[in-house]
Amino acid sequence: MKQLSLLYAFLGGAILGCGAALLFAPESGKDLRTRIKEMLKKKGIDFSDDEVEQLVNQISAQIEQ
Repeated sequence: MKQLSLLYAFLGGAILGCGAALLFAPESGKDLRTRIKEMLKKKGIDFSDDEVEQLVNQISAQIEQ
């Protein structure tokens, strides 16, 4: 059980780290959202523009905490 918790903590940190790297990259917000949407489509996840905006807002809120 301890190993599973460690794995979840690692994956959660990796996801937040990737999100932070994307948000702080020297790129405009519009370009960044387009890039996020394209990456998700490559993984087979189809998001609308509004859903991508919500995802970016959630990541931003978590980073600010």
